[in-house]
Amino acid sequence: MLDLIRDVRSALESAPDAPTLSEIARATEEHVAECSSFPDFDNLILSLEEELQAVHRDIVDYSLPYQLEVFLVVLSHLKSYLSLSSMFYWWDIVLRPALREPKLGTVAVDQAKELVLDTLRKTEANLHHDFRRRLFDLYLLDTYNEGSDHDVLEHAELDADQRDMRTCWKVNLENILLKFGHEYPQDFMTEVHDLFTSPSSRFQLFMLLNIYSSSSSFATSAIIMAKHPLMIHLLLSMLFDNSSTVYSAGLSVVVKLLPVLAAHAHEELRALLPMLLTVLAGLMCWKQRHTTYVQTSLDGAPNTGIQSELEEEANPVLRPHPQWNWERLERTFNLRTPVCPSPRPYFTILYYLYPAKLLKFLRSPVKYLTDDGFPSPWTEGWEQALNQDEIRACSERLLREHMCHPAFLWHDAGSQPEGAEFWAQFPVDRIATEAIMLDVHNYALGALKCRPEAAQGNSSKSNAASVADNSDANEPIHRVLPLDKSSGSLSMSLPAMVNSSFALKSNLNLVAEESASKSHQSNPPSSSLPPSMDAGEAREIFDEGNDISVPPQYLQAVARLQSEVLLLRNELNFELWLSRENVKHISRLFLDRSSIKSAEAERQGLYNKLRKYRAQVVLLESELHEYKAQASSAKNKYAEWNMELQKKLKELREEKKSWVADSAALRRAKNDYKTLLDSQEKLLEEANKKLFESETWRKENQHKIDRLHDYEEQISKHIRMQQLWEQDFARFNERGEQVSMIQSHFKQMELRLESYEKTQIEMDAQTRAYRRQIQTLEARLSQMRRKTESLRYPIEQEIASVAAEKATLIKANQKLREENVRLREEIDELRAVVEVNINMQVGRTE
Repeated sequence: MLDLIRDVRSALESAPDAPTLSEIARATEEHVAECSSFPDFDNLILSLEEELQAVHRDIVDYSLPYQLEVFLVVLSHLKSYLSLSSMFYWWDIVLRPALREPKLGTVAVDQAKELVLDTLRKTEANLHHDFRRRLFDLYLLDTYNEGSDHDVLEHAELDADQRDMRTCWKVNLENILLKFGHEYPQDFMTEVHDLFTSPSSRFQLFMLLNIYSSSSSFATSAIIMAKHPLMIHLLLSMLFDNSSTVYSAGLSVVVKLLPVLAAHAHEELRALLPMLLTVLAGLMCWKQRHTTYVQTSLDGAPNTGIQSELEEEANPVLRPHPQWNWERLERTFNLRTPVCPSPRPYFTILYYLYPAKLLKFLRSPVKYLTDDGFPSPWTEGWEQALNQDEIRACSERLLREHMCHPAFLWHDAGSQPEGAEFWAQFPVDRIATEAIMLDVHNYALGALKCRPEAAQGNSSKSNAASVADNSDANEPIHRVLPLDKSSGSLSMSLPAMVNSSFALKSNLNLVAEESASKSHQSNPPSSSLPPSMDAGEAREIFDEGNDISVPPQYLQAVARLQSEVLLLRNELNFELWLSRENVKHISRLFLDRSSIKSAEAERQGLYNKLRKYRAQVVLLESELHEYKAQASSAKNKYAEWNMELQKKLKELREEKKSWVADSAALRRAKNDYKTLLDSQEKLLEEANKKLFESETWRKENQHKIDRLHDYEEQISKHIRMQQLWEQDFARFNERGEQVSMIQSHFKQMELRLESYEKTQIEMDAQTRAYRRQIQTLEARLSQMRRKTESLRYPIEQEIASVAAEKATLIKANQKLREENVRLREEIDELRAVVEVNINMQVGRTE
C-alpha cells in the first residue's frame, strides 16, 4: 500500500521520476490482488481509501486536470470494492469536478461516468434512491437551461471557458442519465414521472426524453413506456399546459413514440387511442387555445376588463380535473405571438395507424369519446371542451393534403376486429416511412426524386411556371431574396436564417428575386434588435452590473430567437431520428429490390428452360409416333414368326421328353455313385485326421498323462481334507452357536438368580416381620390368658378370635417357610447348572 500511495503522491506532485497512468493502474491491480489473499481484505481497502483521501486533502489542485485523471485511474480499479458512502464522498471531491472539466481526457471522462453509473447500480441494489434523485436535480437545476431567459442571459455573459465547462457538465450528466435509462428503464421513467409534476422542469424533461427515445435501444423499453404512468403524464401535459415550446417538444417525443409503440406495444397503444385523439383535437384548436392565458400585454400593462371578458367569453379557460392534481405551465417564453405547433406529423402518424377510427373521431369527436367511455380530463364536459366546428375545419385541410389510406379498401371503423392492425408485425422504420409517405407533399417529393431524368430535361423557367400553375390560388407566395456575394463575405441575421429555414421546409411556393440594392439584405426583421442600437450598447444593456432596465422589445427579440433556436433544435432531432428510420427502411427496400431482381432473373431463366423443354417434348412426341408405328408392324411379324416357332417347339419338346427320361436315369445312377464315393472319401479323411490328431496329442501330453495319477491322488486327498475341514468348521460353528446360547442362558440364569435372591431377601424380611407379629400375638395371648384367669367367662369370645387369628398366622408362616425352602432349592439347582456350564465352556476353550 505504501508503494501505491508513494506513486500516487509523486504523480500528483509531477515529480521527475513520477510513474505514468498505466503504471499506476498496474500497481493498483497488483495491490488489490495482493490484498485479496488476506482475511481482512475490507480493512485493507478502507485503509487505502483513507490514505488516498489524505493525499487528496494535502496535494490536489482543481486547476490541474491531470491530478483528477490520477485519482480516476485508481478509483476505476477500486470501484468494485468501495462502499456507497465512499462513492458519495468521492463524488463531491473527484467525480463532480471531473464531469465539469472540459479539458479532461476522453478516457478519464469515461472512467468518471462509469464510476457514477456503478454508484447508481449499487444504489439500485440497496434501494437508496437519493443519489439518483440528486443527479436528476443537478441536471434540471444546475445545468444550462435553454428554456430559461435568466440562464440564457447568464450564459451569454460568461467567458468561453465557463461556457465550455457548463456545456461539458450538462452533456456528461445527460449521457449518464441516458445510459442509466437504457439499463434501468423502469426506474428512469419513475424518476422522470416524479419530477414531471414541477412545471418548470417539463421542458428539460421533454428534451431529455426526446434524446432518450431517439436511441436505437429504446425499442426494448417501449412496452415499459406504454404501461408506465409517465406516458399518461406526457399526454396530460399536451392537454393542459399552454406553452407552445413545451408543446412542440412533447409533440416530437410523442410522434417518435407512436411508431415504436405500434411495433412493440400495440395493445397498450390501442388503449391510449382516445387520449391521443383528444391531444390531436387540442392541437387543431391551438390558435384558440393560446390566447386564453394572455391576460397582460408584453410591455407589462394589464389588459382592459372588457377585453379580458371578451376573450374569456370567446375562448373559455378549461381547467384540469381535480383528480389529476395538475399544475399548469402557462408559458416558457414571453412572446407576443407564440408559434403554433404544426399538427401535420402527429395527424399523419395517427392517420396511418388508425385511419377509420380517426375519421370516425373527426366526424363527431364528442360522440366518439362518449361512446368509448373516456371521461373528460377537464372539469368541463366534452361539449364545452371541444370545438367540433374548428376541429372539422382543420381536419378538412389536413385530409386534403393526405392520400387515401389503403386500409379503407379492407374495412371501416365498425368492421375492423380488435387486434387486427395491418402494421402489427411491421418494424419501426417501415411504420414511420409509410406514414410519412401518406402526406401528399412527401409523396410528390419522393416521386420527383425517383424520376431525376425528367427533372433534368426542363428549364428553370418552365419549372417556375409549372409550380406557379399547380399552386393553390389562396396559398401565399414567399419571396426569398438571393444573397449578394460580390463583396466576398456574407452577412445575414439569425432571424433571417431561421425564416429562410422555415420557408424552405414549409413545402410552399418559393420565388427567388434579384435584389436591386444591398439594402434589402441588411435590413433585419422586426424580431431583431433595432438598427440604431449597435453591439456595444446591447452588451451594456445585458451587462449584469448595469442597473438600466432592459426594454421589453429587446427581451421580446431574445425570447423570439431563443424559442426559434429550441424549436429548430427540436426539429433537427426529429429530422435526424426520421432520417435514421428512413435509412433503415431504404436498406430494407434495397434488399427487397435485390431479391426481386434475383427472382426475376431466375424466373426468366426458368422461362427459357421451359421453352426449350417444350420444343424437346414436341420432338420426342413425333419420334414416339414413329416408334409406335414401327412397333405395331414388328408386332405383327412377331406373331407370325411365333406361330411357326410354336410348331417347331412342340416337335422338339416331344423329342426332348425321351432324351430327358434317359438322361435322368443315367444322372441318378451317376449321382448315387458319386455320393457314395464322396462319403467314403470324407470318412477316410476324417479317420486320418483323427488318427493324426490323437497321435499328436498323445505325444504332446504323454508326460502329463504319466503325472495324472499323482495329481488325481493328491486331489482326492485334498478333497477329503477339505471335507474334514468343512465338517470341523461346521462343528465349530455349532459349538459357537451353543456357546452363545449357553451364554444367553447363563445371563438369563443370572438375572433369575438375582431376582430370586431379591425375592428371598424380601421373604426373609416378611418372615421376620411375621415372627415379630407372632411374638406380639403370643405376648398378647399370654396377657389375655392371665386376664382370663380372673375373668374367664366374659372373654371366651375374644380368646376364640385370637386363637383363630393365631391359627391363620401359623398356617401362613408354615406356607412361607415351605416356599422359602423351595426357592432355596431352586437357587441351589441354578447355581449347580451355572457351574456346570462354566466348567464346560472352560474345557472347550482349553
